[in-house]
Amino acid sequence: MKELELRMLAELVKNSRRSDRELAKSIGTSQPTATRLRMKLEKEGYVREYTAIPNFSKIGYSILAITFVKLDLKLSQTKKELEAFKERHYAEIAKTPNAVVLMKRGMGLGYDISILSLHEDYAACDQFRDAVREGMSSWVTDIDTFLVNIKDEKNSLPFSLSLLANHIMHLPSEDKKTNTTASTRSP
Repeated sequence: MKELELRMLAELVKNSRRSDRELAKSIGTSQPTATRLRMKLEKEGYVREYTAIPNFSKIGYSILAITFVKLDLKLSQTKKELEAFKERHYAEIAKTPNAVVLMKRGMGLGYDISILSLHEDYAACDQFRDAVREGMSSWVTDIDTFLVNIKDEKNSLPFSLSLLANHIMHLPSEDKKTNTTASTRSP
């Protein structure tokens, strides 16, 4: 991405409710340029959606759970079997009345999947774990969960994408990469 595109993306992450005129002012460009940049970022998939970040504890959630799932890899050796697993697993997760924020396949700590979810209380979290374990019993060999009390405001940062926006501003842009490459070649 070019530097101006990165700045626009960072500004959208900080606050996507601003008008194109306000965004233009914050990135130092004209409103038509800001509009073109925003539309380009949306079209190319850099911006998936615009959304609000609620105060989770105010709307009734008290637990953030990070659930780690270990799969029986013997069952998911072929692409067809893996696709069948994904379909069944997503269907099982969709049946539960809990707020699953993210579910991704990954690696580390001896697990294959991580699920980030919100729950009203421990009992709801336990029901969610049971639903995953029972619904996927032939595939899942182990489940562990790390629980976070989201009502505890002491010594924690609230969930926000502002820190991510600041990091985006420091990513190397195509402009910076091109300038660095050109400057290393010159005598």
